[in-house]
Amino acid sequence: MSNLGENKHYEVAKKCVEDLALYLKPLSGGKGVASLNQSALSRPMQRKLVTLVNCQLVEEEGRVRAMRAARSLGERTVTELILQHQNPQQLSANLWAAVRARGCQFLGPAMQEEALKLVLLALEDGSALSRKVLVLFVVQRLEPRFPQASKTSIGHVVQLLYRASCFKVTKRDEDSSLMQLKEEFRSYEALRREHDAQIVHIAMEAGLRISPEQWSSLLYGDLAHKSHMQSIIDKLQSPESFAKSVQELTIVLQRTGDPANLNRLRPHLELLANIDPNPDAVSPTWEQLENAMVAVKTVVHGLVDFIQNYSRKGHETPQHHHHHH
Repeated sequence: MSNLGENKHYEVAKKCVEDLALYLKPLSGGKGVASLNQSALSRPMQRKLVTLVNCQLVEEEGRVRAMRAARSLGERTVTELILQHQNPQQLSANLWAAVRARGCQFLGPAMQEEALKLVLLALEDGSALSRKVLVLFVVQRLEPRFPQASKTSIGHVVQLLYRASCFKVTKRDEDSSLMQLKEEFRSYEALRREHDAQIVHIAMEAGLRISPEQWSSLLYGDLAHKSHMQSIIDKLQSPESFAKSVQELTIVLQRTGDPANLNRLRPHLELLANIDPNPDAVSPTWEQLENAMVAVKTVVHGLVDFIQNYSRKGHETPQHHHHHH
């Protein structure tokens, strides 16, 4: 390091990372295996923190990676703060309302899976059918197991796939269009992934933040599809989504009166949102590195403080939520 100024920035940055690394230690006082995973932070936060702690700040490449890791931690912090303020029951009601508002429908894990498999059965060989014929085909085969299947509800499932651009549509004069499954969606796995991504996309448009666990249980009725859902969420994140989330958090805080004064984190979050997430980003100056590490330390501390002192999830007693409609 050439001069004292650089050295000072480096020392502050390094100290911030060391402070954060303490969250990776198990909570003290616990005996045995049980205490091992008892960090104040969620698994995704811990994983992102490990990435940051492993960056070599002395090396240029390590500093570029540290900036990206800090951004990623900041983004996850906002998501977790928004999740902390949401009521899970209300959340699923809002999700299905948003799906219905787009003329689509989710019929529950078992029935939706069956319906999608029947759409495949009709179209996986490359057949082209009108929407009406496709819907009828699915309804007739679903009815024995799901008597509640109707042309309307199945039409809404087909609409969801249509919105997800799964069909190649051929217009005909005088006649209804023909729908063919695009080649890349002629397997259940591929079709289902695209279908799930469309529902996640609708949720994001509606400003809903839903955890991978919750997605898994909403769409599959189990928790086994958590990483499948996480990978869909990650793919749909864009560089702009971090800044948008910060605005969303601000709105949530206005609604709650912000007893924990989380609004103080906003300038730090905005600084992190402005970091270029591209791997080939320009390397930061020592001062930028220091500012980013101070920001990420501040927001992670803020999240932990909130979870420990203000969170509904921390106190299992139901709190009085005043809903202003």
